[in-house]
Amino acid sequence: MEIERKFTIRELPADLSQYPFKLLQQAYMNTDPVIRIRREDDAYYMTYKGKGMLAREEYNLPLNAESYAHLLPKCDGNVISKKRYLIPYQGHTIELDIFDAPFAPLIIAEVEFETKEEAEGFTPPAWFDADVTYDGRYHNSNLSQQIF
Repeated sequence: MEIERKFTIRELPADLSQYPFKLLQQAYMNTDPVIRIRREDDAYYMTYKGKGMLAREEYNLPLNAESYAHLLPKCDGNVISKKRYLIPYQGHTIELDIFDAPFAPLIIAEVEFETKEEAEGFTPPAWFDADVTYDGRYHNSNLSQQIF
């Protein structure tokens, strides 16, 4: 089960360069249900995501580079590339996604939780802006279907 909240941000943290990051590329074979493939640095996954906004089922299966390359041209819509910074905050990790073109200058912060109650009680840092957890426009699966 994935339980997460999503936020736009007001400004980037001043000390962003001190945090580790990952380079992500992902594409969607299907958006209902969500079936995604992802390259995360040198690791590869296929993910199934159930319905839901704050909480939903999520299952990851490992892929290798060859299977990822084979599946990528079979995906629909836009391939999403982004840099994900991992920022510790109050016992959680903020995953700060800075999107590449064609989605730039989009920046989204995600925070995962163990329970819905923990998610609902979360107080975000001052540099966060709007809570977009329940706004489907910010789901990567929907972004992948945008026409530019």
